[in-house]
Amino acid sequence: MYTDIQAVFDQFNRQQLLIIGDVMIDAYMWGKVERISPEAPVPVISVSKRENRLGGAANVALNVQALGARAVMCAVIGDDSKGKVFQNLLKKRELTAQGILVSNKRKTTVKTRVISNNQHLLRIDDEWSEALTPDLETAFMAHIDVLFDKNNFDAVIFEDYDKGNITPAIIAHVVAKSKKLAIPTLVDPKKRNFLNYNGVTLFKPNFKEICEGLKIDIPKGDFAALHQGAEKLRNQLNAKHIMVTLSELGIYISTEGSYFQMPAQVRDIADVSGAGDTVISVAACCLAAKLAPELIAKISNIAGGLVCENVGVVPVEKDLLLIEMQNLLKQ
Repeated sequence: MYTDIQAVFDQFNRQQLLIIGDVMIDAYMWGKVERISPEAPVPVISVSKRENRLGGAANVALNVQALGARAVMCAVIGDDSKGKVFQNLLKKRELTAQGILVSNKRKTTVKTRVISNNQHLLRIDDEWSEALTPDLETAFMAHIDVLFDKNNFDAVIFEDYDKGNITPAIIAHVVAKSKKLAIPTLVDPKKRNFLNYNGVTLFKPNFKEICEGLKIDIPKGDFAALHQGAEKLRNQLNAKHIMVTLSELGIYISTEGSYFQMPAQVRDIADVSGAGDTVISVAACCLAAKLAPELIAKISNIAGGLVCENVGVVPVEKDLLLIEMQNLLKQ
């Protein structure tokens, strides 16, 4: 079937997406390792550069923005120094802060990665992962309602990193509101809320997450077994689509009993960090554009592979993605 992929990508520019989830700062320390510590058998890194980037659900917002759509990031952050850094990063990247709720009952998550010679040596997580308190949960739902009243969203993404911003009550509230407004909902899940996303449009775990979430052992590469598990999950969640990222085996998507699997492209992989964020962002824009499941999977798969060619968490390059899709559809 012929698809005008340029027209599809142009359509992204007219979209507005709401991203709800766990935001964080991705901090980087770059340097050289030239010796082992005399205090312990660990490398000593001489730091030459430090950098803060938007991470977690905020990286999804960056990917949505990179695709040309307007991203509204909705999250609770701490009333702390790192929270101010986060808001400055939003401003620097020209992302609206209207969805950010600041609370002195939370801590702004920071993930620090130590990198030498393009090798990821260590990650340090500074965070609280407890669920929102009941009062804060209620305030956050009211905050989300205001965003729905002030904006016309084309899709809603739940970007769950198990840091507590997303709770079962918030999921149920947002899904019900989205259904009433005929807005598709997508999920990038984690373990805590895995089976709480009842009624979403597209559910996107990776291979490990679907095995752990369903408590089943699926042989890698056995797509019949994967499809059986995905159908079980789709029926259990009453979801329309299940899309599973499969690392080197590509991507899988099922819809109402049928499925499509696309192998990964051959690439020089530098870093897989953030690839899932890119995949869910592209899938959301594609779903909002009402594309067929097979095409959603193809574009998402290519996008996820592209960002893996870069060190660190970076958003997808729309122009490069368009070129690769045009070449793919010519084959």
